[in-house]
Amino acid sequence: MAFEPEPSRFPGSTSADVGDLGVRNTVSGVVGGVVQAGVVHGGVHLHTAQPTSAWVVPRQLPSAPALFVGRAVELDALDHALAAVAPNGRGTAVQAPTARGPSLAEFPVGDVATGVSTIGGAGGMGKTWLVLAWAHRHLDRFPDGQLFVDLHGFSPAREPMDPAVAVRGFLDALGVEPGRIPADPDAQVARYRSLVADRRMLIVLDNAATAEQVIPLLPGSSTCTVLVTGRTRLASLIDRHGARHLTLDILTRDEARALLTARLGTGRVAAEPDAVDELIALCGSYPLALSITARHAVTSPAVPLPEIAGELRESGLEVLDHDTDPAASLPAVLSWSLRRLTDEQRTVFALLGIAPGLDTTPPAAAALTGLAPARARMALSALVEASLVDRRPHGRYAMHDLIRDYATTTAHDLPHGARQAALARVMDFHLHTAATADHLLNTYHPFLPPAAPAPGVHPLPLSDTTTAAAWLEAEHATLLATQQAAAVLGRHHVVWHLAWALNNFHMRRGHLRDSLAAWRAALDAAVHLPDPATRSRAHRHLGRACARLGLHEESHEHLARALDLAVRHHDTVEQAHTHGVLAFFWGRQGDDRRALAHARHALGLYRAIGRPLWEADALNSVGWYCARLDELDTARDHCHAALSLHRRFHDADGEASTMDTFGLIAHRAGDHRQAIHHYHQALTRYRAFRNTYFLAYTLDNVGHPHAALGEHDQARTAWQEALEFYREQGRDIEARRLRQQLHDLDTLISPPESA
Repeated sequence: MAFEPEPSRFPGSTSADVGDLGVRNTVSGVVGGVVQAGVVHGGVHLHTAQPTSAWVVPRQLPSAPALFVGRAVELDALDHALAAVAPNGRGTAVQAPTARGPSLAEFPVGDVATGVSTIGGAGGMGKTWLVLAWAHRHLDRFPDGQLFVDLHGFSPAREPMDPAVAVRGFLDALGVEPGRIPADPDAQVARYRSLVADRRMLIVLDNAATAEQVIPLLPGSSTCTVLVTGRTRLASLIDRHGARHLTLDILTRDEARALLTARLGTGRVAAEPDAVDELIALCGSYPLALSITARHAVTSPAVPLPEIAGELRESGLEVLDHDTDPAASLPAVLSWSLRRLTDEQRTVFALLGIAPGLDTTPPAAAALTGLAPARARMALSALVEASLVDRRPHGRYAMHDLIRDYATTTAHDLPHGARQAALARVMDFHLHTAATADHLLNTYHPFLPPAAPAPGVHPLPLSDTTTAAAWLEAEHATLLATQQAAAVLGRHHVVWHLAWALNNFHMRRGHLRDSLAAWRAALDAAVHLPDPATRSRAHRHLGRACARLGLHEESHEHLARALDLAVRHHDTVEQAHTHGVLAFFWGRQGDDRRALAHARHALGLYRAIGRPLWEADALNSVGWYCARLDELDTARDHCHAALSLHRRFHDADGEASTMDTFGLIAHRAGDHRQAIHHYHQALTRYRAFRNTYFLAYTLDNVGHPHAALGEHDQARTAWQEALEFYREQGRDIEARRLRQQLHDLDTLISPPESA
């Protein structure tokens, strides 16, 4: 245990137990040139220290950052870390706040706190500034001094510092005379630990590369607070030494604005708020990028902020580079993180930069890199450890946009063939997995398998509809990006087949604009494909997508072209499908009689080719338009026939659609209670399969019988939910109509007072 210093001893000095000498009761050491020797007996010092010089209190901290802003959550976290270590070395059960979410780890605090915290994050994230800002706010907590060393773990022109050099520097700072410093490095470490034992000191180990650099510099007593910054996680410090870890992420939007305000001045920021917002977005709230951008603006006061934003938008990382000062260049700062990576890890980093989509998964990374799954996962882990990649929930990995841009520049150093092969592999991985997912979800949808994937590509073996739907939901943005990248590379079959594989998913989820873009790209690709059916199908699906969004003229052009191609190539199936879409087109135009004619034409063709499930869809379509024309008996007959076929083939979507038509028939017949019953049967099925496109329609429909029965609250609830779906799906025509219905309902309930 530590003993209270006697009045004759120098302030801050304590007895030191030199365990490396194997002496249990004799204490000896050198503290700031103070030679101590004595025998402890019964808690009494029999010999007092014999001073040779005054105790030196080191004050090595660099100055506090002048323009430090924000980081309240992280500063609070460091406060909690300090509070967890009492002066006697005992910890308290304190947890760090988690307001920032995944960027802030909870500090594991047990009965005994270690006093060691690691602050990790990418280069230029502001780790050193955070530590210095916090340290200068708490100098009173460290009366015995502060030690600081830059370990040069990631520096432009220096190798990481040998810990022995850092130890020697600390001994000098503590006032140990050169002649009294042991020659043996281990003895120097022991002397250092003896000097700081039981003292209330802050030790900042900045810019560490490895745990091996740090461990010799850790004091043996938890009364010292140690803050370690570095770009790597320093895993063994966390595992073996119980260090608490704080991951420093980008600034919040408000913090980013505060940073620009502090550097540019309130007036300039207030005068051009839109440009400031764009600068923050283009920098991705990355602290160093914001600081460099602010420097450009400050040193060019005559240049408007919109012009600076335009340069950043057009040139990206080039604007954030600097020819002569590496520390003022974001690309240079990021490049220092690559030095400690293996060649394989650097290649993975580069390929992630050119991969389609904003994030990835280990299976996709394995396809991209051509590595075995275990090696791909290890490479991702190494990049996470280096703070170049972030691990996100659900097994996803992502980069900050600026780090991705830098990775893309490094990919230019790879052979062209290697880049092309990597992109082909990851595109085939996504395409074939999407095709499998679509087939699982739409068993009776024609399965058009794409060409065989590139060698070594192993699509995910999706096992059921739940897994398939979840995969499509999670990968939707990546699949769209994959289609766009495939178009750029001229991989036309990938472009077309991705549109096909996503078609039903887009319809069910109401991704109407995504469907429109996908089929426009597919039509462009179909020109380069040998099968004429790809062109007629692309025109048909594009025509349907246009009709859904109210682009009636364009829709009709594509549908006419689709039908013409199908007739010219004697493609009866495609003719039937196109007549079905033409029925939908004319129904959207309000011409139910013309729509019914096309629906009956489709029904006849399906019956002729013997496709009963498609026949069921056409029967329901005929029933719908007959109901709209008040031909209710004919409508019922067709819908009963459709329902029988849908149930025989276990087609839940088709059954739901037919129940919706039965609801319309009952409503038109004046049986509003029965209509509500049928509509709710359809709603239950649509909700179960998350078919939000048709769910919105049925919610819209069920409001009418509720309103007819005077159940105004139920009508309003259904219409408000439908309106939200219409808005989310970009269905502006339906949204305008429904807003009018809600207005009319409110007027009916509370008519305006007469003048």
